[in-house]
Amino acid sequence: MVFITAQEILETVTMIRSENLDVRTVTMGICLDDCAAGDRRRTAERIHAKIVRRAGRLVEVAEELQRKYGVPIVNKRVSVTPIAEVVAGDDPAAYVEVAHALDAAAEEVGIDFLGGFSALVQKGFTRGDAALIEAIPDAIGATQRVCSSVNVASTRAGINMDAVLRMADVILAVSRRTAEEDSIGCAKIVVFCNAPEDNPFMAGAMHGSGEAECSINVAISGPGVVRNVVAANPDASFIELADLIKRTTFKITRVGELIAQEASQMLGAELGIIDLSLAPTPAVGDSIAEILESMGLEAAGAPGTTAALALLNDAVKKGGTMATSSTGGLSGAFIPVSEDKAMARAAADGRLPIEKLEAMTAVCSLGLDMIVVPGDISRDALAGTIADVMAIGMVNSKTTGARLIPAAGKGLGDWVELGGLFGAGPVMKVSAAANSAFVRRGGRIPPPLQSLTN
Repeated sequence: MVFITAQEILETVTMIRSENLDVRTVTMGICLDDCAAGDRRRTAERIHAKIVRRAGRLVEVAEELQRKYGVPIVNKRVSVTPIAEVVAGDDPAAYVEVAHALDAAAEEVGIDFLGGFSALVQKGFTRGDAALIEAIPDAIGATQRVCSSVNVASTRAGINMDAVLRMADVILAVSRRTAEEDSIGCAKIVVFCNAPEDNPFMAGAMHGSGEAECSINVAISGPGVVRNVVAANPDASFIELADLIKRTTFKITRVGELIAQEASQMLGAELGIIDLSLAPTPAVGDSIAEILESMGLEAAGAPGTTAALALLNDAVKKGGTMATSSTGGLSGAFIPVSEDKAMARAAADGRLPIEKLEAMTAVCSLGLDMIVVPGDISRDALAGTIADVMAIGMVNSKTTGARLIPAAGKGLGDWVELGGLFGAGPVMKVSAAANSAFVRRGGRIPPPLQSLTN
């Protein structure tokens, strides 16, 4: 048991009141292995019943803790066993039926999103994997709260380029299905390399095979807090700046540890992980780009941006790791363009092109995240962009992800309003240079030498 003092809680009062400190999400992970029933309707019924039974008090408990400690808990979510492993059949219609059951359960318990309509195909496809991927457009297009993720690469297996191409087709299909809502369905799909199986963030949350029957994973975020600390110390050296960020992140993480401990006890679940990530929102003052600007950059994308982000990401991890022994998930700094007003502004001004964002992917959490691209982007261009992100994760033995939004009917110069926490962003340019002869070679890009760690 980690003991947290009243003094530590009092130190966060200013952070909460004026610096946008919040618990970004309390996510309950639920194992669905015992819900498989052979018959798809019976499987869907069992899944619905178990989620409602285990997560029925999740929102109530989160709201009680919010009142008790005065810490805003922005999202209440559920992650489940990758559905390709639960249904395991080869009929896409069965997966769509299960997606509706997931959506109905999420609505009944009152959560924001449910993750785990997922498959892990980094080394190849089972029949169930292939069926789930085929079902994603219908599943995402017809539900409100269900999120999907597919792991197509890993350091150990390489990059499954056949899966990358399939996911490009899926994303374009979802773009068309949700065209009247600025293709918002694509914001609920992420393509991963080295996907973590305890991630509390959407759209990539899932409850992996090594997890407990039921667990509580908490993600706490405070870009505004870190920005204010950085801005208040304009003359600090790099070492001093890193130390200030570490100390601040320590305090932020202790709040998450407290919430996770109490939530898990009240819900009869295992204490899972604390995700240390700094995740922005469209709210003013809740921006990763503004932290980088406070370090001395005119705007995100200026020369030195990748170095500044590397400093931030490392300091966040070091400070958070000292505060809890339960680190996990993604843990670092996110750079979702549409969800960060300053980041979106820099992209719209041409200071932050997609190539610079790709470079930043090498030193931060996730990758090309919430990036709007032209609706008429080709399948091969989209696949190549995804593959580039996967390669960074594979070679660097880190998690990377691509959450790209081809905005149907929109082109360069247009602005896309996604709403809520998804924010808004400009349509960004993707290179028009041909790449079909490369991405269509078939098979897997082999794993790198660093995969041989035994």
